[in-house]
Amino acid sequence: MKISKLFLGLFTITLLMLSCSNEDAMDLIEADSNTVQEEASSKVLKQIGSGVMMQAFYWDVPAGGTWWNVIRGKVNDWSNVGIDAIWLPPVSKAQNGAFSMGYDPFDYYDFGEYNQMGSTETRFGSRSELTSLITAAHNNNLSVIADIVINHNSGGDSEPNVFTNSNTYTDYNPLSGLFERTQYDFHPNDYHNNDSGIFGGFADMCHHKSYVQDWLWKKPNSVAKYYKNTMKFDGWRFDYVKGFEPWVPKEFNKAVGGFAVGEYWDGNVEALKWWTDQAQMSAFDFGCYYKMKDAFMGNDLNALNGDMLWKRNASRAVTFVANHDTDEIVNNKILAYAYILTHEGYPSIFYKDYEEWLDKNKMNNLIWIHNNLATGSTTNLWTDNDEYIARRNGGANKNGLIVYINNSNVWQERWIQTNWSNQKIKDYTGNSGWEPTTQGDKWIKIQAPPKGYSVWSLK
Repeated sequence: MKISKLFLGLFTITLLMLSCSNEDAMDLIEADSNTVQEEASSKVLKQIGSGVMMQAFYWDVPAGGTWWNVIRGKVNDWSNVGIDAIWLPPVSKAQNGAFSMGYDPFDYYDFGEYNQMGSTETRFGSRSELTSLITAAHNNNLSVIADIVINHNSGGDSEPNVFTNSNTYTDYNPLSGLFERTQYDFHPNDYHNNDSGIFGGFADMCHHKSYVQDWLWKKPNSVAKYYKNTMKFDGWRFDYVKGFEPWVPKEFNKAVGGFAVGEYWDGNVEALKWWTDQAQMSAFDFGCYYKMKDAFMGNDLNALNGDMLWKRNASRAVTFVANHDTDEIVNNKILAYAYILTHEGYPSIFYKDYEEWLDKNKMNNLIWIHNNLATGSTTNLWTDNDEYIARRNGGANKNGLIVYINNSNVWQERWIQTNWSNQKIKDYTGNSGWEPTTQGDKWIKIQAPPKGYSVWSLK
């Protein structure tokens, strides 16, 4: 007969409680609870990048402390359709308390447990609800990505500032008692006056100060190590990385490991490539985003031949159609998703698009196509104003695919060359009922519906 670890743990605690003080016993119970949570979160996670990332929030999600529970109720379904990671909004207490989306950080260690900034819970919920969400995600094999806002802070008390000869709101005394800050930790200070950029007039953190580095990633209970080891986050999304040098997120990530992506908001692909090389991590592919905007909002698919980060280094590109800051591709949005979910790079999908605005069945189909067919290098087969056709050349036991995007108002047909001789293919979207056989020279005629797409592979 096998006895569970949980039973043995509770039995041991019961015996110890007979000989310990109440305070000691409660400490033991808390320690055992943490052990049980650790075991519950020990499942093997999907490799980030093997599937699709879900941005699990949008701007101004409902306040009232319910959001963590909302997301917890969705992780099972998301995992089943092929999501491999969820990206959460900033999880710690910010200046606007229960009304904040988290991008005005105050106490990096208050996850909804201290009564400060006008509330105990964050906009999204309590610490226990956040922990429950992370555990549920792990139990469904999903990684959890934390939004890291370290360029600026908000909510400090006023203090006389010797560097500005005026009062500044740079005196931070969080109730967690961790990472207190003063004028010496922000710009200007005794090290230098500024770094790469400030944001919105907030107190601009100085990452060159050893005290700041200690608390952000070096100390055993630094933000990086606490989020990784105690809160159990698996990866990092760095906010507004134009505000500091790329060595900062590089050092943060070096301290804890895990997937990392930066928000380097710039359509200049050369600049994006430079930043990813320097930071040694991924970046959101704003080059791809703006080219898709030109293609689908400007009704000229020739724009898809333009430069994009995924074309420079697909392993460093996180592609997206919309996010909490920008949602400009309104027309033909499903065509844009057909593009990123069949092409190279790691695609991220936006909560609102998936859960509310687009056809979920079509989105699930594209996620399946991405995870099961879309692999290998990309070859452009045809591009004009209304039509775009590309081939993923396959590999790693996957056959690859051919995607045909049609932005015109009528059905279109094209002869194209595949990688398959004398084999039957079909459209895995179901938009076309054709099941033609490729010629000996690998050529075949395929079709795509008006304002639609088809994705072809071996039957």
